[in-house]
Amino acid sequence: MKRIFLFLLTNIAVVAVLGIVASLLGVNRFLTANGLNLSALLGFALIMGFGGAIISLLISKPMAKWSAGVRVINDPQNADEAWIVETVRKLADRAQIGMPEVGIFEGEPNAFATGAFKNSSLVAVSTGLLAGMTQEEIEAVIAHEVAHIANGDMVTMTLIQGVMNTFVVFLSRVIGYAVDSFLRKGNDNNSGPGIGYYISTIVLDIVLGFAAAMVVAWFSRHREFRADAGAAQLMGRRQPMMNALARLGGMQPGELPKAVEAMGITGGIGQLFATHPPIEERIAALQNAQG
Repeated sequence: MKRIFLFLLTNIAVVAVLGIVASLLGVNRFLTANGLNLSALLGFALIMGFGGAIISLLISKPMAKWSAGVRVINDPQNADEAWIVETVRKLADRAQIGMPEVGIFEGEPNAFATGAFKNSSLVAVSTGLLAGMTQEEIEAVIAHEVAHIANGDMVTMTLIQGVMNTFVVFLSRVIGYAVDSFLRKGNDNNSGPGIGYYISTIVLDIVLGFAAAMVVAWFSRHREFRADAGAAQLMGRRQPMMNALARLGGMQPGELPKAVEAMGITGGIGQLFATHPPIEERIAALQNAQG
């Protein structure tokens, strides 16, 4: 609950800062003169930016179960399932978080963690991962996902996405009004936004959206290094996580649904938009870590 409170507080702070900066720069007077209310725009940016992000966070666990086809292990049916549940329990205790739900999904090697709250989360591993790794390597992967939960990465990613969304919505509309005002200079029939505003807003939503996605992806990559280090700490040594990463590097990773892609053990290979760093960089970071 503390992170959710901080999340809401940050939302309010971002909107307040946007309002103060707009007032100091005289943007509010410009917007008012061109028929746009600054308070209404800030409210709209807040709802569109953070509203969608927080809803996505709150429904992340049921959506992940549905989209990835996760079968939750409520009553282990064999020794392997019992071991997975016990491993998650052991690592969750070490990380001092509540016991997550544990699930298995069909697919190539991958795993993910999701959920809005540390003490009510989900850890899921794929059948391909279970079939292609040793128990120690699987435990390291699970430790990586538990570290994501302990670090509060689901909430933090939502916060970053919400901040980016808010700036995109706000800036695209302010710039759109400026462009529209310039194009309609000298036109006495200024009853509302014109075609310049609508075209500029659409284009800027796309352009700024790509820029925001790069910022979110950069943070996601940084977060993966922290989860790798957290896994090593939970395991008591770095080698199992390094072995697991090396094994993943030689396997064809499975694709996850977009809703949980950033929380998986592996991700896309694109550089600017990749949610995960290259396997080689992650192994090198563990090798160079202190302790």
